[in-house]
Amino acid sequence: MMQKTVAFFPEAAFGPALNSVGIAQALEARGHRAVFLSDPGFVDVYKGYGFEAHPVNLSEPMPAEQMAKFWEDFINGHIPNFRKSPYDQVDNYVKDCWTAIVDSAKWAQKDLPGILAKIRPDVICVDNVVLFPAIKQYGKPWVRIISCSENEIEDEDIPPHLSGCGENDHAGHAAYRDHFNQVIRPIHDDFNAFLAGSGEAPYPLGQFFEASPYLNLLLYPEAAKFKRRHPLDPGRFQYLEGCVRKEVPYEVPAFAANKDGPLIYVSFGSLGAGDTELLKRIIAAIGKTRYRALVNVGGYKEQYGDVPANVIIDGWFPQPSVIPQVDAVIHHGGNNSFTESLFFGKPAIIMPYVWDGHDNATRVQETGHGFKMPRYDWTEAELVARLEDCLTNPRLKARLTATSAHMQAQDGPAKAARLLEGLLAEAAA
Repeated sequence: MMQKTVAFFPEAAFGPALNSVGIAQALEARGHRAVFLSDPGFVDVYKGYGFEAHPVNLSEPMPAEQMAKFWEDFINGHIPNFRKSPYDQVDNYVKDCWTAIVDSAKWAQKDLPGILAKIRPDVICVDNVVLFPAIKQYGKPWVRIISCSENEIEDEDIPPHLSGCGENDHAGHAAYRDHFNQVIRPIHDDFNAFLAGSGEAPYPLGQFFEASPYLNLLLYPEAAKFKRRHPLDPGRFQYLEGCVRKEVPYEVPAFAANKDGPLIYVSFGSLGAGDTELLKRIIAAIGKTRYRALVNVGGYKEQYGDVPANVIIDGWFPQPSVIPQVDAVIHHGGNNSFTESLFFGKPAIIMPYVWDGHDNATRVQETGHGFKMPRYDWTEAELVARLEDCLTNPRLKARLTATSAHMQAQDGPAKAARLLEGLLAEAAA
């Protein structure tokens, strides 16, 4: 196939951004041109992987450092809410996020038509939770990438997105949906007014996006997918089994203590790193064990004083190069950490705090791939017991080995590239 241009427009978060990088790498390996539409604060992320990137304002324009500080302050301001249940977060964190998300769609509509006319993509891939009318109206096929939990695509029989409910907790499903719709109604009314002004039909209450009529790529692994009342049509919906990007190699440093101890990787993501008190508590607990640990502390390294000799902290790790070398992972349930741990067959303890982390934590335990733990209500003995379970449970190891083999055979980025090529061929026919 002759070279085609594929535009990627991921949400301004590292999970969606880096998943799209993985697909873009696979497309370029097949001779195509991958271009990123990007929140200004993420332009350098894509350029760092060698991709062309065009800024799209998703809020009031401000310097990149100021924007980064805005989101850091946003997350840190919500740290008290991380102690709340998913149901109780609807009134604060979830409501504030949806307000910002709707505003981002309004801002994007100003820039997108001109940028798309300049880039002239043959297909556009959107990894977000909100509709950007200019993309739907551009006249070329558009693809929805779903990098959060697969329950972004609703079904009556599965837990609502962000709820953290168990698969069979149908009373909990109903209670969460009712509460979410009640709180979100004013924001949703505002979004529907924006859609009307952009020439689009309104969405039902609670819905801010739709499935693509062309192709939808779910990063969720089949081993964790839900039992739906209405199975997804494989002609339009494909599971990628994760989307692990190629990353720089990582050599595990020498530790001053426990040199042969099991190696644990701890990361709550770039934003979750702001919860420094929790990370310090985990570091202190691991410091008393036979393990070694690599701990991602994000931009807060200066806040850590005496780190135990069996722990190494850093502000960033090339995660797809680290996880294959560790024995277990403690993370927040973000989709990259969730799928990468499964892809490499590593047991995980998930301590969720917001968004789809709640869903992924529940799902990892329900499907026998790891454990959900409360973020704050645990003792050191309980944490160590869970880690020992991760390291020694034969049923857990067997399940992870099978899931990892299946996911790696699928090769999500290459599978996505093939599916996109097929869509391009159909459009050209």
